[in-house]
Amino acid sequence: MKLGRFSIEQLSEGRFEVFSDGTINREPIDQSKQDDSKLRKSGDSARIGINPILLSDEKYKILLDTGLGWGLDAGSQYKNVSNVASNLDIFDLKPADITHVILSHLHYDHAAGSSYTNEESVTCATFPNAQYFVQRSEWEYALKEQFAEHSLKGCDYNLDDLYRLVAENRFNFLDEDKVEIIEGIEIIRTGGHTPGHQAVRIQESGQTGYYLGDLLPSEHHLNQYSMRQMDFKPLTAKKMKIQLLRNAFEEEAVLLFYHSLYSSMGRLEKDDNKKYVLKEPN
Repeated sequence: MKLGRFSIEQLSEGRFEVFSDGTINREPIDQSKQDDSKLRKSGDSARIGINPILLSDEKYKILLDTGLGWGLDAGSQYKNVSNVASNLDIFDLKPADITHVILSHLHYDHAAGSSYTNEESVTCATFPNAQYFVQRSEWEYALKEQFAEHSLKGCDYNLDDLYRLVAENRFNFLDEDKVEIIEGIEIIRTGGHTPGHQAVRIQESGQTGYYLGDLLPSEHHLNQYSMRQMDFKPLTAKKMKIQLLRNAFEEEAVLLFYHSLYSSMGRLEKDDNKKYVLKEPN
């Protein structure tokens, strides 16, 4: 899809089952379709997609989150699986072509593809020419929380492979509520899901798009305004989601989804009950 000068592509890693303890299993490609708005009958897991987003124009190649990165490590047990590098190859791009990486937050299902371990067991940046953008408050919280026991369900922090990237000054730590990193790409601090969760607003040639990360994981969460078992501050998440969805509706913006199984993007409409519904972008 085109949004002004930007091309938008979904880099799907596949469908996964995520358990309440953070464990993730990849589903077989021929797994029968089910509704990802519902938990399995056991109540212990949910089905999700993992879909980093690529924004590109003639000068910049920007990733919105980096996925699990299974298969990136030298000697990885995961062979012939989709990851952010193999998906870039579909578009004749290499990891070295990426100029910017925006991490909505640092849960490992969104950030683990940021680095890999080479044949010498050295941690390397998956995108050696990119600058990574993350909220400072997210990094500081993740440092404290990665070994903590807590009641929130879902994927946790695993920073082992990110320390080197920080040491190499690849991370740009943000403190502002809003910052435009290049013309047309604005990062918005939302908090809520995690202390330093951030969203992305794309505006180009009178067209607008939003990537809300885990504030809006899929189209099935359009009218669910907080996820108390998943969000660090549910009320903050609810407030920011209401505000950003209102903006997206008024601006006729395209919404981009990271965890959807079937709908990668769409625009908002309202049904007869004033609930949001998704329509395919033009």
